[in-house]
Amino acid sequence: MAKQDETAFQATILTLFPDMFPATLGLSLAGRALEKGLWSLDVRNIRDYAKDKHRTVDDAPLGGGHGMVLKPDVVSAALDDVAPAPGRRIYMSPRGVPLTQSLARELAGEPGLVVVCGRYEGLDQRVIDHHQLMEVSVGDYILSGGELAAQIMLDSIVRLLPGVMGKEIGHLEESFETGLLEHDHYTQPRIWNEMAAPEILASGHHEKIAAWRQDQAKELTKERRPELWEQFLAKKLTIGGEKS
Repeated sequence: MAKQDETAFQATILTLFPDMFPATLGLSLAGRALEKGLWSLDVRNIRDYAKDKHRTVDDAPLGGGHGMVLKPDVVSAALDDVAPAPGRRIYMSPRGVPLTQSLARELAGEPGLVVVCGRYEGLDQRVIDHHQLMEVSVGDYILSGGELAAQIMLDSIVRLLPGVMGKEIGHLEESFETGLLEHDHYTQPRIWNEMAAPEILASGHHEKIAAWRQDQAKELTKERRPELWEQFLAKKLTIGGEKS
């Protein structure tokens, strides 16, 4: 692995399952960037901060109820230990703010982040309040823990870091970057399984191709994500564009 650049993005993970990392983050774009030292990954086991002989990290919820809750003293000790690590403190939570492309780009502009991966019924609220953790959700569904969610979030961030993707224009044209879903893609052969790719793509007329792709993106967004389409129109109107 290449020597780590001290200015590179630093990701610190607090988890009960450190063996779940780097997983997908060690492969493809993120993995190559990790090897090149374009970002770093420091994974800490929350259980290491438990003080009793059983290394207890959870307890029954106050007031009753099912499941267990991560203990405040243990998780807080872990956060205190990584205090020098740069960036925002984030807790992966289904009740958090949605992970969007704009949030990923915002986080990619920071020097790093510290991510707490929850388990069981969640984390004692006092830790969230005391350490001012930002709660982030990757979708309206429940996972067994925050590890997969953290990997999704980090993958969306790392690919935006300088030097990770070959061409900056590549990710600027992807879904959500422009507020629209991405257009359809085609490659050779022109005719496959008796299905022909759109003729315009073989025309060599780049302006017409760009216009076709823009129109396609609009139509796909209208059909599949009407709420995104309304947001796109509202943004255009705000900056003086025309509704179309």
